Amino acid sequence: MSLLEGKVALVTGAGRGLGEQIVRTLAAEGMRVTAADLDLAAAQRVAHACGVDGSVQAQALDVGDPDAAATALAATVRHFGGLDVLVNNAGTDLTAPIGEITPAHWQRILATNLSGPFYLARAAQPLLAARGGGHIVNIVSTAAKRAWPNASAYHASKWGLLGLSQALHAELRGQHIRVVALIAGGMRTPFLLDRFPDIDLATLQDPADVARVLPFLLTLPENTVIPELLVLPRLESSWP
Repeated sequence: MSLLEGKVALVTGAGRGLGEQIVRTLAAEGMRVTAADLDLAAAQRVAHACGVDGSVQAQALDVGDPDAAATALAATVRHFGGLDVLVNNAGTDLTAPIGEITPAHWQRILATNLSGPFYLARAAQPLLAARGGGHIVNIVSTAAKRAWPNASAYHASKWGLLGLSQALHAELRGQHIRVVALIAGGMRTPFLLDRFPDIDLATLQDPADVARVLPFLLTLPENTVIPELLVLPRLESSWP
């Protein structure tokens, strides 16, 4: 039996890409999972594909809405009886020079990539503490470690998310809540492929391989934590 059998997780951005693979991986470990996504139909597709026994439920969630974040977590607790793991995976980007990034673009990107994880972590903290502890996994990006042109809002949000993760690791470890920043390099997901159709697929990793890291992180010995983990494609040439 998996050490994660029966544990409860909420995964954001779960309708496709890495989020979908995380849901599939956790469900295969026997976890009960809320697949949350702005696109409810996409979340329902994932839930139906890997949780026909009711172990995976779908929810519509705009992570940038603090009330919606709290509501989604409360619904998860009502449905499954508690919360053990929060995975902040939802993310968005805009590839454009600074002169074309409007205040509305800036606010949307930061709301999804940085404010959303804060809202969810804030609402999840008492729920995790009520179970004697748990995990918050923030999916970051190599955009928090280096920079490239035409992604200023994305870089700002991901550097901020890495800082938030480090701060919460320091703040919540005394409550047995372990906070991890999972920094993923390029993946073969719609997030990249839809915007850069000519990208060299050989330099990208399968999101399912990144998702396989989650069970490892969630089953470390009780007094051990990995606050930051970098997972890169073997052939990624742009690091560092």
